[in-house]
Amino acid sequence: MEVVAPRLLLVEDDDHIRLPLRWALEDEGYDVAEAASGEDACAQVAVAAPDLMLVDLMLGAMDGFQVIREVRRSHDLPIVVVSARADTHDIVAALEAGADDYVTKPFQVKEVTARLRALRRRAAGDRPTELVLDADPAAPLVLRPERGTVHRGEEQLPLTLTEFRLLCELAASAGRVLSRQILLERVWEHGFFGDERLVDVHVRRLRTKVERDPGAPTLVVTVRGLGYRLDRQ
Repeated sequence: MEVVAPRLLLVEDDDHIRLPLRWALEDEGYDVAEAASGEDACAQVAVAAPDLMLVDLMLGAMDGFQVIREVRRSHDLPIVVVSARADTHDIVAALEAGADDYVTKPFQVKEVTARLRALRRRAAGDRPTELVLDADPAAPLVLRPERGTVHRGEEQLPLTLTEFRLLCELAASAGRVLSRQILLERVWEHGFFGDERLVDVHVRRLRTKVERDPGAPTLVVTVRGLGYRLDRQ
């Protein structure tokens, strides 16, 4: 049986970085397409529907932040930022825009591919069939891990893959506190090498979609100094 290589869109405007990185990713088994601008990247996503994206932030007229936000309007594919910008503000802004992970340059290709594999593995594996997280009679919040969906009443919520996986992990341990480090190990799967800011930003994004009042969360609650806990309503 032929194994189909995952399709990866590499968005990088520097030829000296893009070409060697493409060759290295192809050696790792990816079917790589290139985009040298944000506009080209968005056009390719609309037509070719890649499985994953690597995106630089500094792209010219349409930067990486704009690319991520535009892609997130209609796609939930895993997005990893690779950038020389290591400032906390840039990292948080990229994650808030919709990125799943962030790797700073210079980096080892093996690190990037390990994170890409972790993102793809999150969609696999056995999961419970259905969990009611909020029994609001008017609009219950229902998580269906096997289908990969979350509904608030009749509306399917537009969670990204990382947000969905994070919700699944919290729901599987409902009533118990999970530290940021544990969530990194279970959701991002690169534990020590991960940044705990990933967890905080994705929890904030998740709350905007699943909480009745994101400004006063009661479903995904912060336990100061320890981590996060999901309390069924």
